[in-house]
Amino acid sequence: MNIKKILALVAFAGVIVSCGGDEKKKDEKESVTIGAKKQSKKKDDNAVNLALAGNDLMKFDKEEFTVKAGQEVTLTLRHTGKIDIKVMGHNFVLLKQGVNVPAFSANASSAGQANDWIPEGTDDVIAHTKMIGGGQSTSVTFTAPEAGTYDFICSFPGHSGLMKGKFIVE
Repeated sequence: MNIKKILALVAFAGVIVSCGGDEKKKDEKESVTIGAKKQSKKKDDNAVNLALAGNDLMKFDKEEFTVKAGQEVTLTLRHTGKIDIKVMGHNFVLLKQGVNVPAFSANASSAGQANDWIPEGTDDVIAHTKMIGGGQSTSVTFTAPEAGTYDFICSFPGHSGLMKGKFIVE
């Protein structure tokens, strides 16, 4: 009797599977109109989006960026760590050419948290983000300076020795 039930169950399952319906698959094709041009998004060569991440080990995930002079640059900084801004805050600071990084960092250390560790009244900075803590992100938009190689750092006290890179403008 058990074998009859099993065979009946298998036969019933086979009927259900084989009854997939008579619906025909529709081929989705792109319709073409003669004389029409396909629309495509235009790439804006005068704008570039950059992404940079910093972690709880005081490391940026990139050490170099290359852009064109005069481009509108939007840089998004993401803090991939979990530590609070007061202990392990990060920012992106793009310095003018020739700025002494250790001297700038020493001045930044005395600027204080309220100033996002950016010295007041400095003319050494091209652009910077606000300071962020673990899990946060921020962006800054600026126009790329003239051709050359520029330093970028995190100005949180003690970070610029490890969190640094080159911003190359062609």
